[in-house]
Amino acid sequence: MSDPISIATTELVIGIAAAPISQAIRPGEIVGLAGLDGHGQERFLEILAGLKAPLSGRVVLDGPTGRTEVTGFRKAVANGVAYLPRDRRATGIFPTQSVLDNFAISTVGRDTMLGLIRTQHRRRRYETYRDKLSISAPRPDAAITTLSGGNQQKVLLARALALEPGVLLLNDPTRGVDVATRHVLYDVFRNLAREGMTLVILSSEIEEILLLCSRVLVFRENEVTAEMTGDSMTADNVIAAMFGRAK
Repeated sequence: MSDPISIATTELVIGIAAAPISQAIRPGEIVGLAGLDGHGQERFLEILAGLKAPLSGRVVLDGPTGRTEVTGFRKAVANGVAYLPRDRRATGIFPTQSVLDNFAISTVGRDTMLGLIRTQHRRRRYETYRDKLSISAPRPDAAITTLSGGNQQKVLLARALALEPGVLLLNDPTRGVDVATRHVLYDVFRNLAREGMTLVILSSEIEEILLLCSRVLVFRENEVTAEMTGDSMTADNVIAAMFGRAK
């Protein structure tokens, strides 16, 4: 992991006629995003990742080397942000490539010397994350499509962590995976936070957010209409806020 990085939004407007969003997420925090589909939480996460531009406002990273504004995906990645997409089949895996190639595609520069790929070096990096995430794969050169959905998701997470980010943005990271894989991922996320990483998790499952996060932002009509911590973080309160009914 790189040095701890906080991520903050200043007067960020993500929808027409929506109120601006000003939030700061600190190293070691796991913040959850909740809301009905299409109410802005996914757009907010993609703006944090530099994948989409806000209508106005700024996203700023604050780390040991100073402050940097996120103005695009490449700049976000270069400054310590990693993003795990929601739909692994459509926007995550490269189905014609091997497990190893899918893992290493974002960090290929770390495996090359004089223009040549150091195969053993790349394999050792993969094995480190394979063990850390309990990836079950027959061999590194197997096609990624031979893996279960949960193990494909672990490979994508390994790819993101290989960037050594300070901020990890997770878009419904346990969608479509089995219960055992979910609990492996939960442990990984908690350990990353303990190590000082900043995590933002969008989940379609309220119980998952309540289980993992220390704070939840509830979105409605492209605004953060509720922010909950501690005892106020209950399923009833989150659902009420999602439907615009304050409790």
